[in-house]
Amino acid sequence: MANADTGEIRLHHIETGHHDGIPLLLVHGWGGDACSWAPVVAALTPGTYRVIVADLRGHGHSPAPAAGYRPADLAADLARLAQRLDLGPFVAVGHSMGAQVVTVLAVTRPEVVRALVVVDPAYAADEQEEILIPGRLAALRAEGAQAAARQLGALPPDVLAQLLATPRHVLAQCYAGMYAGPDAFGVRPATARYLARRRCPVLCLRSVAEAARWEAAIPGDPRSEIVTWKGCGHFLHRERPRDFARLLDRWLPKALWS
Repeated sequence: MANADTGEIRLHHIETGHHDGIPLLLVHGWGGDACSWAPVVAALTPGTYRVIVADLRGHGHSPAPAAGYRPADLAADLARLAQRLDLGPFVAVGHSMGAQVVTVLAVTRPEVVRALVVVDPAYAADEQEEILIPGRLAALRAEGAQAAARQLGALPPDVLAQLLATPRHVLAQCYAGMYAGPDAFGVRPATARYLARRRCPVLCLRSVAEAARWEAAIPGDPRSEIVTWKGCGHFLHRERPRDFARLLDRWLPKALWS
């Protein structure tokens, strides 16, 4: 467990696994922290991966400056962390908001992202969800984590504790950065344009078949794959960590070496 100097702030991170293994950068979602990946890290094949799990700015044990919470800002923090750790080209894995962040990292820094794994990504909001965005953002600005908890619904106790510990300005600005800012790509028309810019292979894991079908229509690398786990909630990787680890073991050799 350590802090690494990223220029503007010092991101807290956890490193495990084999130093010469496939580098994995695991990125949590909105209101989460590095500990949300613990079931997955425990399930990964021993000796196969070098694993870095970071707390995004404003989350967990990382500092919470007054600003800088667009996906592009969070991706830039991670790029500096990877450089500081001499991670080399790596596989970026993100859940929910973290999937937006690693997508930006892959688009803006293609030389460092070999492959991308997005788990129930917080993009591609449809028209019904888009209508709710202004009201949700107003509630977040007024109430912070209490409003976020209502929006997300039932959560595992540890995930809820992480969310309730996240400062109000962090939650509100992160949400605005995903869905309401000038460069946001959280709603479907903007999502489609942004995802078309990805050049690396992408593994997308979804819980809703309709969202998976929508993303499958976007052109991309032929090594990419979309998988749907029906019956799961938003935290698929935590519900089925061993299956998630096996999915990485199966897909990554094809993505990295075929």
